[in-house]
Amino acid sequence: MSLDQNAINNIAISLSRHFESVYYVDVKSWSFTEVVNSSMLLNLNLPKEGEDFLALARNNAHLFVHPDDLQDVLNYHDKNFLLKNLQKEAYCFTICRVIINEKIIHIRHVCMMCDDKKHIICCMENIEKEYQEKLTQERNLKSAELLARRDELTGIKNKNAFEEFSESINECLKTEKEKYKFAIVMCDLNNLKVINDTRGHSFGDEMLQRASLMIRDVFNHCSVYRIGGDEFAVVLAGADYEKRHQLIKQLRDESAENGKLRSGPEVACGLSEFDPQNDTSFTEVFKRADRDMYENKNKIKSRKLVEEFRKMDELNEPIPAEKKRRLDCLFDALYTVSGKGYVFLNNMKYDYSRWSLPLIDDFGMESEYMYHADQVWKNYIHPDDLQVYEDAVDAVLCGNAELRLITYRARKTDGSYAVLSTRGFVLADAEGKPEYFGGIIVEN
Repeated sequence: MSLDQNAINNIAISLSRHFESVYYVDVKSWSFTEVVNSSMLLNLNLPKEGEDFLALARNNAHLFVHPDDLQDVLNYHDKNFLLKNLQKEAYCFTICRVIINEKIIHIRHVCMMCDDKKHIICCMENIEKEYQEKLTQERNLKSAELLARRDELTGIKNKNAFEEFSESINECLKTEKEKYKFAIVMCDLNNLKVINDTRGHSFGDEMLQRASLMIRDVFNHCSVYRIGGDEFAVVLAGADYEKRHQLIKQLRDESAENGKLRSGPEVACGLSEFDPQNDTSFTEVFKRADRDMYENKNKIKSRKLVEEFRKMDELNEPIPAEKKRRLDCLFDALYTVSGKGYVFLNNMKYDYSRWSLPLIDDFGMESEYMYHADQVWKNYIHPDDLQVYEDAVDAVLCGNAELRLITYRARKTDGSYAVLSTRGFVLADAEGKPEYFGGIIVEN
């Protein structure tokens, strides 16, 4: 099997900062290409391409894998085992010890299914630093005093420590607030409940540990706290405070990359700075950071939903007759109760809409049935009001079918602008996934 250079470069750039070695493997033939060189395994002179990746892994495992972990590694590099696990989830891993230059190193073997379902990416990650940090945490946690202020799972400071710190800052702010310069970052591990429900709590714990490590790596001069099941808080001061916008961008970029590659935790985060002119307590800063974090969380949800719609657009699949018939039935029911308002209803999977005839006539639109109607309707909205419309659509798509009223101007057939008020909503299917996006538009 061979790869073009662009494919190799793209994979290498995305994964080299996470893994010691990366192989691109054809699932059907198990032929492979090395994408990222392993500095740890150079002395083994392993081939960069070959016909059977599993045979390569199993035949060479005894050369560097710790004897006590060898059987687990052999079991992991079994075709049936890998395919069974990758069919359930596009990501699986095992942890073992290797012996390199007479030194024991802990590594994580990771396999990820590619979107084409025809290839997998097999990687090796050096987690010795993470392992040693865990050992250090375990030693420290033996102290009763530390136990009261440390999170048992991640080893970082816990909610008790955060509350003690916030109280001490609040006391200081009563008399010396002008001298303080700090910011708070709130972080939330996305989809922890889904992970726990589908992969088990042990895997959820692993994601919490990795999220904690990722946050600490970014804000490595700051105090990091786990203050809830999936929530973390960071207090920034000194050099990290001065670089706060750069650092939070770094965390968001890393998180987005993890979400895209499904190679690690995806974290939403928000930032707020202490304003000595207006803030009187630590809690005020904390609440703003929390709100900013939830806004970031909604943006992540919106981005993922938009990406799913784009994938559907790329299929260019026409709406089936039965789906069109159901759309018409729902539209007729909505039109009956709408009163004098204009009505629209969109099947989100096929991005296919029906709009009421009075709206078509008054605004000069081409048809009551349209694909990608949201893009068509944007052409009628006053340029100064377009952002209001787009923000409202994003909010509805991220919400729980909550009605949201917005007002904007739209151009009618005669060229004049009508002031419209719209309530948009989302109807979910039996599995709770958004299926229809609709609304009632009233001219003011």
